[in-house]
Amino acid sequence: MKILKTIGIILLILIVGILVAALFAPKDYTVVRNLQINKPKQVVFDYLKLLKNQDNWSVWSKMDPKQQKSYEGTDGTVGFISKWKGDETGEGQQKIIAIDEGNKLDYELKFIKPFESISPTSMYTTAISDSVTDVKWTMNGHMGYPSNAMLLFMNMEKQLGGDFEGGLKNLKEILE
Repeated sequence: MKILKTIGIILLILIVGILVAALFAPKDYTVVRNLQINKPKQVVFDYLKLLKNQDNWSVWSKMDPKQQKSYEGTDGTVGFISKWKGDETGEGQQKIIAIDEGNKLDYELKFIKPFESISPTSMYTTAISDSVTDVKWTMNGHMGYPSNAMLLFMNMEKQLGGDFEGGLKNLKEILE
């Protein structure tokens, strides 16, 4: 009985410690990656703004090729929604919320399972020359209390940054 009481006290101290640490842990994170593609800016942007094309270059689509996909609206326009549900990738959706034609695509990335969150995400295209385009991919995330305690142990910039890099490399291979 004394052992169970000791284990209970240790667990309680751990839980309280994590909850206190979460009070001081960051709640927001940002991931940014970019890559240059040897194609004109408009060609790159026209491909990026079609969310269905992400199935061709996204590392997450390749990770879970059996995921169920559905779409609402007209691809490449504000309001278009791409939904997914998979064993490896969970469940969620992307919605185009703004388009600055030729320059920037804003979408809302909403995760439903395994956890709920909404992350504003953007793709920028910048002409380096007539035939070279810089593509920048950004995502901002927020984890509320006490979930933000995970940010003490996880570096989202590094964790998701690798996926962004892989996706951008796939995009480069397709477009070049």
